[in-house]
Amino acid sequence: MSISLNNLKSGDAKDGAGSEFLAFTLGSEEYGIDILKVQEIRGYEQVTRIANAPEFIKGVINLRGIIIPVVDMRIKFNLGTPVYDQFTVVIILNISGRIMGMVVDSVSDVTTLSADQIKPAPEMGSAFNSDYMIGLGTIDERMLILVDIDKLMSSGEMGLIEKLAA
Repeated sequence: MSISLNNLKSGDAKDGAGSEFLAFTLGSEEYGIDILKVQEIRGYEQVTRIANAPEFIKGVINLRGIIIPVVDMRIKFNLGTPVYDQFTVVIILNISGRIMGMVVDSVSDVTTLSADQIKPAPEMGSAFNSDYMIGLGTIDERMLILVDIDKLMSSGEMGLIEKLAA
């Protein structure tokens, strides 16, 4: 299964309508990432493990001739043992020209958030590294944890891509 996002993107975020986020779940929480970083969504498939890779790097897959690393976000965020079922998907990301996959429990929808719907991330101390959070998106009773996927994937502990130029 593979979904192209061309039909999901509904306009340019610069037109004042807000920013678009792909909503996905990890455990009981809902997260959001910038839709413009998403190349496609695929069903979970077996990966090839790489020796001595960190546990959260599940391995690599061959995506139309390109070998890409696959990160399991449930392991990365320490959210318990991952379960791979029919809802598990790999979000293919394009970050600074580098293609990579991100395993999540499920994908729900594309959500447009206006600036007043995005609240700053609360200070969590050392319990959670909020450097990777853009903030919290609120839609009625629903709350999305908005992740800065560029910062997360280029962080030192991920080691997947070079630090982004500031």
